[in-house]
Amino acid sequence: MTDLRHQKLAETLVRYSCALVPGDKLLIEAIDVPTSFVTTLVRAAAAAGALPAVLLKSAPVTRELLRAGTTEQWTLIADGEEAVMRQVDAYIGLRGGDNVSELADVPSERMALFEALLWKRVHLDLRVPRTRWVVTRWPGPSMAQLAGTSTAAFEELYFRVCTLDYARMSRAMAPLKARLEAADRVRITAPGTDLSFSVRGIGAVACDGRRNLPDGEVYTAPVRDSVEGTIRYNTPSLYRGVTHENVRFVFRGGRIVEASSSAGEALDRLLDTDDGARHVGEFALGFNPHITAPMKDILFDEKIAGSIHFTPGQAYAAADNGNRSQVHWDLVLRMEAADGGGEIWFDDVLIRKDGRFVVPDLEGLNPERLLAGEG
Repeated sequence: MTDLRHQKLAETLVRYSCALVPGDKLLIEAIDVPTSFVTTLVRAAAAAGALPAVLLKSAPVTRELLRAGTTEQWTLIADGEEAVMRQVDAYIGLRGGDNVSELADVPSERMALFEALLWKRVHLDLRVPRTRWVVTRWPGPSMAQLAGTSTAAFEELYFRVCTLDYARMSRAMAPLKARLEAADRVRITAPGTDLSFSVRGIGAVACDGRRNLPDGEVYTAPVRDSVEGTIRYNTPSLYRGVTHENVRFVFRGGRIVEASSSAGEALDRLLDTDDGARHVGEFALGFNPHITAPMKDILFDEKIAGSIHFTPGQAYAAADNGNRSQVHWDLVLRMEAADGGGEIWFDDVLIRKDGRFVVPDLEGLNPERLLAGEG
């Protein structure tokens, strides 16, 4: 019998996130996700009149491909995946697995080869700008361990977060999007952080469950060369299989000129991937009311209520500052009072203090307002 939580999530992905209509071609890419859910998702897509195709993958198999990878190999694989991606209207990416560090021992040069020849070509340059796409994790023991909970408790959190009333959240986001689009200067202060930059003319995007689940952010990008000052992130981050804590950057003229973390050598290699890795491609404010603590999963942590993320690497086309990179690393700064607090200013207006929006038109994004009416 189908788990009712699975059915509700499938309907959210198909009907809301991808808004499938009869005749739409859908690619479902599932990495170590139970076939019981993939079949539920296929049925939901077919019931909407879509034409689903499925690509099943395994993280341990991908690890072996990465470790053996050559230019010819990844070109062959990318040719096939690009051919499919060019034909579809929508994409649902599901990522599970028993070990979040499965790729930790892949050499950095092999990972960079994959990112250049497949990930950037098929996903960043094709899937992101040309399809209606949504990606989500799949709950399991490894993620529960990162979150510090039992597997059952994490599953309950996961399904609650991913089936939030995103339509309600979407309406509450509109004023923040408008304020970001109208702003010039942004200043962020917090313990160890004093950062300023311009967002003039970049535009802003409201993320309301149509691209990521979970969701809950509005993002833009800094004018590429405008970033000045220092930021100290207070949220552990797992990227390319390596955990970084206490990441600190110093910016001059938009470029990271000093960098440190608990994994300094890995950080230096990452920032040396290309020139764009030392510039920032995204600035976002997160506010999902169900996500209140970090779990070293970027898709969740970047939405923590009261947080921001400030992202070295590739800019998104929808809010483009021209930065290009194989890297896109959403590093998170939590700003609630319990995390040290902080302030965000747009021009001369205090927008958020200690993680709470303090201007009337944005108060609808505070947790109690977003959760109003939930059982």
